[in-house]
Amino acid sequence: MITVLSGGTGTPKLLQGLKEVIDPGELTIIVNTLENDYFSGVYVSADIDTVLYTMADMINDELWYGVKDDTFITHERLEEIGCEELLRIGDIDRATKIQKTQLMEKYGLNRACEIQARNMGISSRIIPMSEENSDIKIITDIGELEFHDFLIKHQSEPEVLDIKFSNVSPSEGITEAIKNSKAVIIGPSNPITSILPILSLEGVRDALKDTYVIAVSPIIGSDSVSGPANKFMKALDIEVSSVGVALLYKDFLNTMIIDVQDEDKKVEVNQIINKVLLTNTIMNNLDAKKNLAKIIIDCIP
Repeated sequence: MITVLSGGTGTPKLLQGLKEVIDPGELTIIVNTLENDYFSGVYVSADIDTVLYTMADMINDELWYGVKDDTFITHERLEEIGCEELLRIGDIDRATKIQKTQLMEKYGLNRACEIQARNMGISSRIIPMSEENSDIKIITDIGELEFHDFLIKHQSEPEVLDIKFSNVSPSEGITEAIKNSKAVIIGPSNPITSILPILSLEGVRDALKDTYVIAVSPIIGSDSVSGPANKFMKALDIEVSSVGVALLYKDFLNTMIIDVQDEDKKVEVNQIINKVLLTNTIMNNLDAKKNLAKIIIDCIP
């Protein structure tokens, strides 16, 4: 069994490769829930749904959000009648969210995800990091913003001064999944708002210290491959580089994979992490995703 820690868009790209090179039934995926909230009356767990759609071959992999070839009849009608939606939710995607909202109210989020994964024909185990409601605030030069307001309404443009998020309890089975894994893979998701919330859960860092852990850096040079990770790292006084990512994970990480463009960083990263590999980490097609997945699997002792 291999466990993957996942958030936004970077790790689902890797999951596309992993499920082609190993049996998806051997994967447990722990997914960030920090950004979950209610929109237009339904519970939106964007990172969880992205993982579900990825593993079910339904993901809109141009946006890494929503379902490919979805329609937007409901969204457009809501706008016509004066109901503004911060999120542009497709019709199939909305049906998934409505079902999850109903299941969650009856069984809880963990069980809801399990039911939806089974209904989508997914053999991997997908675990939300927490059943509890989270809260995240982005402190910017224009004031305190809700996470989705920062990302969508303001297009991640304001300067980020600080980030605050609430501590929550881990979902049942998370530490056990990590401890019972042959290895844990930390995908190239935003280290601050996608991975750090999972690492902050009680017992997770200790469990990782007893497991072989491989991480892929989401930073190349001094910029993030996608999303505002660079702004978030800078706000927390963390060096925006693969070195900064290594320092975040140094107490448990065994192997770090950095991009070939970061060859000049290898020696410095190697002073923090014992094993460092250079390879292409830009996953712009399925072959690149599969190649990176194979390299990661080959790292597992």
